[in-house]
Amino acid sequence: MTQHEYINAFTALGTFLTQFSETNNSSEEETANFENLILGSAHFNGWFVEENVRRAVAGIAHMLEKDKLEKWLSGYSFTKNTNPKRVGVIMAGNIPMVGFHDFLCVLVSGNICVAKLSSQDNRLLKAVATKLLAIEPRFNDRIVFEEGKLENIDAIIATGSNNTSRYFEYYFGKYPNIIRKNRNSVAVLTGTETPEQLALLGDDIFLYFGLGCRNVSKLYVPEGYNFDDFFNAIENRKKIVFHSKYANNYDYNKAILLVGKQLHFDNGFLLLKEDEALSTPVSRLNYSFYKDMSAVKDELEIRKNEIQCIVSAKPEEFNSGVSFGESQKPELWDYADGLDTLSFLLSLS
Repeated sequence: MTQHEYINAFTALGTFLTQFSETNNSSEEETANFENLILGSAHFNGWFVEENVRRAVAGIAHMLEKDKLEKWLSGYSFTKNTNPKRVGVIMAGNIPMVGFHDFLCVLVSGNICVAKLSSQDNRLLKAVATKLLAIEPRFNDRIVFEEGKLENIDAIIATGSNNTSRYFEYYFGKYPNIIRKNRNSVAVLTGTETPEQLALLGDDIFLYFGLGCRNVSKLYVPEGYNFDDFFNAIENRKKIVFHSKYANNYDYNKAILLVGKQLHFDNGFLLLKEDEALSTPVSRLNYSFYKDMSAVKDELEIRKNEIQCIVSAKPEEFNSGVSFGESQKPELWDYADGLDTLSFLLSLS
């Protein structure tokens, strides 16, 4: 397939997915089946509420706009792949179809995607692949969903925790690989943010219940920072605590802090604790005070291998910087961990 044919196929897929950003009552069988899949996702994974699944689908559709695909692929040199490699892709299950970008990269590189789906998210991407095959049947021998062990592969892309990464490195280290570990995102505040900016920060914190590596889990704030403005700006997020799984985490983590007599802030649905750690449990946000911005930038540079993106009013001042409200809106060229997945895949041939 040519680059032009890849762009046409995935643009058509994006057009199909666009119609599911809100409830779709179409009686057309293919559309109705996908709509029912969205509505039923929470039965298989309690975190996959309808709103979040639609948001994830809409995010993929946004990626697959023709001009974005053209811009992305124009930065690479493609040659006809006469010897496609079998690339194992072990996908996470924290956010609906979080492994789609890897799936896309393997296919447009001309290789074979041997996908190992998470048990927490093993239905949506299969349905998307089925639609892609209907659009472009030539993908038929290049998409494999592996239910058992990953075998007969030539390379591996694996996403997991720091613990599972050791397992991946042990079993797959002999192959060309991208093995991703835990990452978190942070926000750097100056105290001059507007209520609108702080409200947008709520998206970076709460979308997908804070389960993604692009969700903000820690704030850097100036000494003497008053959290009242922050809490007021995110007050409209309080309905999140009505979700049972989030509420259970909130109650548990609150109890831990209270029993341990640890100083913290609590607004009824989010816990704030001063802590150096970047990683936090669901419903909790860490924060650190700083004296000057240069010290923050130095620390973030030292810890860059722990950080996915940095949310700020001035994102251009930081590596992997994004504006408020944009952390969960990655573009095609925003590679996880800053590793160029497509270049890696093109190098295999």
